Amino acid sequence: MSVKTYTVTGMTCGHCVSSVKEEVGEVAGVAGVDVDLATGRLDVTGDGVSDDAVRQAVEEAGYKIAAT
Repeated sequence: MSVKTYTVTGMTCGHCVSSVKEEVGEVAGVAGVDVDLATGRLDVTGDGVSDDAVRQAVEEAGYKIAAT
């Protein structure tokens, strides 16, 4: 298993965190999701997780992944 880290912008509350966790958790290959509201950090644990799929899931939740 590997861990990929992203920065999510636009989250302001616990509901935001829950929405991101729920959407990203449904991405194929994802085994775990950890979101830190204060830093916007999103850690995704899994195998063969697509960056594009994670980005799409975050956008589905209503947020953006910061450009790297």
